[in-house]
Order: sequence, then C-alpha cells, then structure tokens
Amino acid sequence: MKYADFYQQSVNDPQTFWGNEAKAIDWQQPYSQVLDYSKPPFTKWFVGGKTNLCHNAVDRWAAKQGDKPALIAISTETNSEKVYSFAELQTEVMRMAAIMQALGVGRGDRVLIYMPMIAEAAFAMLACARIGAIHSVVFGGFASNSLATRIDDAKPTLIVSADAGSRGGKSVPYKPLLDEAINLAQHKPAHVLMVNRGLVDMPMVPTRDVDYASMREQHMQANVPVTWLESNEPSYILYTSGTTGKPKGVQRDVGGYAVALAASMKYIYCGNPGETYFSTSDIGWVVGHSYIVYGPLIAGMATIMYEGLPIRPDAGIWWSIVEKYKVTRMFSAPTAVRVLKKQPPEFMKKYDLSSLKALYLAGEPLDEPTSQWIASELGVPIIDNYWQTETGWPILSIAKGVEDKPTRLGSPGVPMFGYKVKVLNESTGAECEPNEKGVVVIDGPLPPGCMQTVYGDDERFVKTYWANFKEPAYSTFDWGIRDADGYYFILGRTDDVINVAGHRLGTREIEESISSHPNVSEVAVVGVEDKLKGQVAVAFAILKNPEPASTPEGRKALEAEVMAVVDKQLGAVARPARVHFVSLLPKTRSGKLLRRSIQALCEGRDPGDLTTIEDPASLQQIKSVLGA
Repeated sequence: MKYADFYQQSVNDPQTFWGNEAKAIDWQQPYSQVLDYSKPPFTKWFVGGKTNLCHNAVDRWAAKQGDKPALIAISTETNSEKVYSFAELQTEVMRMAAIMQALGVGRGDRVLIYMPMIAEAAFAMLACARIGAIHSVVFGGFASNSLATRIDDAKPTLIVSADAGSRGGKSVPYKPLLDEAINLAQHKPAHVLMVNRGLVDMPMVPTRDVDYASMREQHMQANVPVTWLESNEPSYILYTSGTTGKPKGVQRDVGGYAVALAASMKYIYCGNPGETYFSTSDIGWVVGHSYIVYGPLIAGMATIMYEGLPIRPDAGIWWSIVEKYKVTRMFSAPTAVRVLKKQPPEFMKKYDLSSLKALYLAGEPLDEPTSQWIASELGVPIIDNYWQTETGWPILSIAKGVEDKPTRLGSPGVPMFGYKVKVLNESTGAECEPNEKGVVVIDGPLPPGCMQTVYGDDERFVKTYWANFKEPAYSTFDWGIRDADGYYFILGRTDDVINVAGHRLGTREIEESISSHPNVSEVAVVGVEDKLKGQVAVAFAILKNPEPASTPEGRKALEAEVMAVVDKQLGAVARPARVHFVSLLPKTRSGKLLRRSIQALCEGRDPGDLTTIEDPASLQQIKSVLGA
C-alpha cells in the first residue's frame, strides 16, 4: 500500500481508520463511538469501551507466550542481569499491585514513582495500570524542590522509590532527596514504598515508610484481577522537562494510548511478537513510558531496561547486549551516538549485530554527520523520528511498515498517520509555502495517544497549546519547513530563535553550519542580548582535535575559520559574535543540551535549576571561557 493513501484515510476518515487499528488490542467492553470531538480541542477516543494497559501489555501475552522473555533488566552499575518471562512479569506485577492495594491505593489514586532503571520501576508502572491507579514517574535524581512541586501537583497516595540509583559506578542516593521533597511539599503521602538495593544506608520514617522486600514476602501468592477502565480514564501524568513555576503535567488516556502504541509498533517500529526491543532512554521521560515499558510489551516483544552508561565498562556494552539478546529494533538519541563516535572504532566491529534491523533516533535534531557515521558503522536504516512528551508517539517519521519510503538526511520524515501537520506563518497564521519557515502545528483532533489535557488544568491546556493562532491549532513550539515532497525539517524551538538586527535565525541552522567544520565534533549556539543588534549568536564548540586551540593565537585563528564557514553557508548575518572552545557542554542526564542555562551565564543571569545536569564541570568551563 502506498503510504500517501494510508495517511489520507487516517486524516479524512479517522473513525474507520482508528476503528480498524483498535482491533489490535483487547477490549473487555466494546466502545460505542470511535471519536468524540464535540468539545474541541478536547478529544475522546473509543468512547464507552473498556480496556486496560496492563492486560494488553502483560496478561494477554502471558496467556499466549508465557515462557517468552518480556522484561530484560540489565545494570552495568551493579553487574546484574535478569530476564523475566511474560508469566513471571505478570506474577511480579500482581505482587506489586497487591502491595499497593494493601497500602490504600485504589482506582483513580495517584502513585508517584521516583526510581532508577530497575525492574521494580516497571512493575510499579504496570501495577498502577492494572488496578486503575494513575502513575506519575519523576526522573530519578531530580532535586528536592522539583520533586516537591510534582508531589503537590499530583497529590499521590503512595510514593515508590529506592535507596539509590547508580551512575558511572557512583551511588546517587534518592532517599535523602525524597525525604527533603516530602518535607517541602504541602501534600504528604500516606506511605512511601522503598526498594532497598543495598547501595547506601536507607533510614526509614516509622509508620510512613514501608520496605518492599518484606511486603512482597506477604503477597507472594497474590492474584489481583485487572480493573477494566473506560477508554478515556487517565492512565498517567508525566511532567514536561524544563518547566518553570507550576509544573505542567501531561495527562494521557488508556484506550487511545494503547491503540496508538500498537499501531506505532506495527507501522513505524515494525516490531513482532517474540523479538527484542532496546530503548536506551529512561522511564522519567516519555520515550521510557512509550517505548521501554508499554509499546514493546503491547507488541508482544521483550523489552530491555538498561541502567548504565553507553561506554561503561567499555564502548561495546550496547552492542554486546544487541548480540546476546538478538535485538531487532533499537531506539536511542543523537547525543548518545555522538558519544560513541568518539570511541575506538573496534567496539562497533566486535559483536554480531546481524539481528538488528533498524536504529531509531529521537529527542533532538539528528545532524547529517552523526546519521551518516552510525549508518555506515551499523549497516542498517537510521530512522529519525520527531515527537514530544505531549504526543506520546511520533509526529514525523517514516512508516516503513506501510511503505519503504526513503529517509532524507536532516529530516525526521513525513507526518505520521492521524497527524494533520502544517507549517504556519508566525505573524499571519497563513499556511507556509514549501521551504518557507514557520511554526509546526497540528490541526485537531489530535490522534489517539496524545495528551488529553494538562492534569488538573483544562484552561492551561487550551491557553498553552491551542491559542497561538487565530484558527485554533496545536502548537509544537518548533520552527520547521516542509519541502516540495512533503518531508519536514525541524529548525529548533520557537523560543530558541535569535533575532539579530531584525533577522530571525534558528540556533539549529547555525549549529548545523558550524558542525560541518572538520574539527568540530559538537556545538551549542545561544542568542545573547546585545544592545546594538538585539541579540547576537554565541557558539560553544567541542573540538575533535583540541591542539590547534591550545594557544591564544591558535584559538583566534580557529574561531575565524569557524566564522568563515558560517559566513559562506548562511551569510554574515548568521555569523556568531564569538566561538568559544570547550571540552564539555552542559547537558541533562537524558542528553539534552541546557541551552537556556548557557544563555543565562552569557548574560550574567542565574542559570536556574541544574539538578538534572550530567556534569557540573561543564558549567565551570562555560564560566571560565566567558571570564566570569
């Protein structure tokens, strides 16, 4: 089938299209209506239908292929590895569900999960889904203040946590951060369920804190039935990263999400029951929800949950996992690939990667040098995909499960089924011509699996996402262009635009240009306030070979070279005012560049909450080159 025809049916006749896709999951009670869009922009999918995420991810496969691997928990931090079959996963999830019920958790109650990448975190998420509780996973290691705001917003009955995570061989204690967060929060949870990994001391608060291991012993024979939920009941809350002030909780449904994930696993990720999926993300981010826990399991695949770094114990660790577990589909981020690119090439050649069919990359723009390098090393398709916490699954990609359309370097692809994507002129709201830059938006109704609303704040949902243009459309807050063939190119956030003397420039465009210099391995560009021009671009680049920049004269010459590259490719208006050379760039633990913090330092402002920063030394380097 031609993808164009498949796509057109999805947007022109969503009732029929999604009605067909809904057959991929189990329904305890049939729905009476596929789509209810009577109160735009709020969307209801599969109205009246009753289903359950845990049933579709675990129980139905435990009945069909109970002895097949379901969850593969690997930690290179603690040198542990355990494979749970679908039957074993079902048993563990029921034990966790019984513990939650014993601690007073019921349908509609919130459970906050603040955990490292360990099997018990997946048990907790699936147990919530099983009993109809709403989970809110907060990235492990978030600072107490950030955690406290999320506790106050979600008001959890129970918090599930662990003594510590581990990174680079060093324990990261969670319990002190959690205790301080509860102390700061107005809302006090009735109980805290603690998993003791034996990494650090774990002082327990009497009557409030409960030990998971001892509770599990009491519920070894647990048999907790699935709670069937109406399709539009909430399944979880996930707070968007980088929010300031009151956190913004993305609220997801049950039925629409299950159907969207099943469809995405079939058409985009091409996963089959019995195969193995490896996503290198974290459950604190949306990729972890959709494509570590729920998506692969709904597709009947084994899913790998990995705690560790891509280069520890060595740069071959991921590829050894691919070989051992015959991984067919892998999902990572461009940042991780750039890290691996710096390592000795023999690690890519050491393992049998013949099982791997494709590598999917998302989370940030994929630059051409990175894409070409990893494609040549792996010899499999590299498929970019673009989406957001809010959408839950890809907006733009290539659906090779429908038609093997070619990828296009620099583009995440074409609109995925169900998404009515447009590029609008920021000022007029008119649809842009091909190759004309504008804001990427999606016309309603949003397809299944997308956010229902901002948790507890419908007005904020409308004002934030739907009120930016005269004709309501969901704003992605990303600049983009669409070429003549319908491929989209994302040019960075609308709030990362630099306005230089009236010229609007996306940081991505300048970064791409600087990256093409043969000695530049990575770069971040920010807009810095300038009294004359409004803003100027300032670049911070990591060099492949730092030697030429080891003297003041060398740095000056190299800076002039880089500026000349931008001059030639984008014109003098895009030339950075300064190019600084550093060995580290500040990033979150999930690999996102902290551009706003860099910008703040350049402007002499407070860089903000840096609790998610991977390496604090990177900020010191920025300060040092700025002379701060």
